[in-house]
Amino acid sequence: MNLTEFIKGELKSFGKIERVVFPCIVIFIIIISIIMRDNKIALISAICGISYTILAGKGKISCYFIGITGTICYSYLAYKNGFYGNLALYSLYYLPMEIIGIFKWKKHLNKDTQEISKTKLSKKQAVVYYTVTIVIMLITSFVLNITGDKSPIMDSFCTVFSILGQLLTVKRCIEQWYIWLIVNIVSAIMWIIAYINGSNCMATVIMWLIYVVLAVYFLSKWKKELKQTAI
Repeated sequence: MNLTEFIKGELKSFGKIERVVFPCIVIFIIIISIIMRDNKIALISAICGISYTILAGKGKISCYFIGITGTICYSYLAYKNGFYGNLALYSLYYLPMEIIGIFKWKKHLNKDTQEISKTKLSKKQAVVYYTVTIVIMLITSFVLNITGDKSPIMDSFCTVFSILGQLLTVKRCIEQWYIWLIVNIVSAIMWIIAYINGSNCMATVIMWLIYVVLAVYFLSKWKKELKQTAI
């Protein structure tokens, strides 16, 4: 299979709205980035990030290949802006988890749609995951404050809950979208503050705001799909 055939296969199950919205979002980010004279690394990170989220929402395994590039770029931005929790998250956790995700998702692909099958957590699993995550977040916030992190509370929240979100993504659980919705809102606020304080990262701000919208959209899509499979 050549690259063109692969791309056609990945876009096969995209609806009309998704086929229009996906490229429009990317073009919008590029235009805004040029107008605002944004950091080129921030632009690449934003494009990869949006592409990853849309493809992950569609259950496409190709999301991980794009996600690896975006992860490297975002790690650089986090380092430059002093968000050390985000730096550790992306470089030490996201990167290896994206590689693991490729092999995990490959085992659960629908042959016709080339999309993964979706799942959800049991009530017991949800309680355990959320409790452990909150405890670790409180500890991380204390550690980041000692290291001189510019935003220890928000950074620790985004970092630790993103770890849970990525784990649920690899496990193909719908609960990931609830986590991503909250994380994306907090992350958007964190990067807006960074932009106000002089960081040249408008593309990153827009990226997180778009993530919020995409989380709501794919949460709705996954709910409908799980209901259909349960019938």
